[in-house]
Amino acid sequence: MRESVYIETSVFSFYYDERTEPAAVAMREWTREWWKNHRADYTPVTSTAVFDELSRGSKSHKEKALALAMTLPSSEPTDEIAEIVRVYVARCLMPKDPLGDALHLALASFHKCDYLLTWNCRNLANANKFGHIRRINTLLGLHVPALVTPLQLMREES
Repeated sequence: MRESVYIETSVFSFYYDERTEPAAVAMREWTREWWKNHRADYTPVTSTAVFDELSRGSKSHKEKALALAMTLPSSEPTDEIAEIVRVYVARCLMPKDPLGDALHLALASFHKCDYLLTWNCRNLANANKFGHIRRINTLLGLHVPALVTPLQLMREES
């Protein structure tokens, strides 16, 4: 059985990012490489929260990013997930924006995804926060997904 990967908003956005700064170009290329050459190694999923975030965005590529996201199976937030989000915010684990990082982490954790794929290295794929995330999820009896970027989730070619 393939491992599951919850893909949050930043990955779809970077897939179509048009910035020319070297870091943004690298992130776009790594995202596209992961999508083209490594996505099939996993069971990718997303959520309607990602659809909402992409719809609200102001970037010129938001329609293309949303269309790409909508090719994947998606889950919807529930009351139980909303309660997890409240705990994350109350424990200062995530920012207060209820439609942002806390919701993505709650969805990936609740649905026992093996990975949460993101380019958000401030609040999600941040090694300095992982211990806190693991402690809170353990207290809540939740699975702890690995928080990774597309670059980290590329399998070595044989």
